[in-house]
Amino acid sequence: MSKNMKNSLSLVTYNLSPSLEYIPIAALNQYAYCPHRCWRMFCAGEFSDNQYTIEGTSLHDRVHSTGDGQRGETWQIRAIWLKSEQYKLIGKSDLIEAESGQVYPVEYKRGRKGEWDNDELQVCAQALCLEEMTGQNIPTGYIYYAHSHQRQLVEINAELRQSAIATIKYVTNILKTGTMPKSVYSKRCTGCSLYSQCLPKATDKVKSYQEVN
Repeated sequence: MSKNMKNSLSLVTYNLSPSLEYIPIAALNQYAYCPHRCWRMFCAGEFSDNQYTIEGTSLHDRVHSTGDGQRGETWQIRAIWLKSEQYKLIGKSDLIEAESGQVYPVEYKRGRKGEWDNDELQVCAQALCLEEMTGQNIPTGYIYYAHSHQRQLVEINAELRQSAIATIKYVTNILKTGTMPKSVYSKRCTGCSLYSQCLPKATDKVKSYQEVN
């Protein structure tokens, strides 16, 4: 990475701050996991911790407290704000790296690779911000899973970009209208920290009872 690009990225990102005019990048991850959970967190302002969220917060705190600088041939900078005017996105990255002049985001997650694409969407959204901020094409990113101590390559291809842009539109609509997506029970619910507020199984039973009677 050139010295000018490094200084530009550092200065821009360190001066950013959250704004109600922008969509939190994390909201895309939550929506892709469960639209109802996204609404509860970002519209209703509800959040509860469980084992998984506490472990995740602890992991991010450790990552963000680690120093920046050069690691071999790779330049690293942590816990910086990313922003896109085009997509109205904002969020704090875990780690941005640059190697041989190529910049890419690295997102840290507590577990192992999941069955869904919500983490990949978050990395793609970070890449969209980085592209706008650096003028560079970002073809790849990574997810580091703490459980396996391995990185998963994320290809920022056309399909993933289209999915991220569509998700941005869905989240924007929820934030603007406040419309609550209905809760739908799935196996994802077992690890959700908001399950007790949502109770999708109970909701389905009540609905079935009302339809019968």
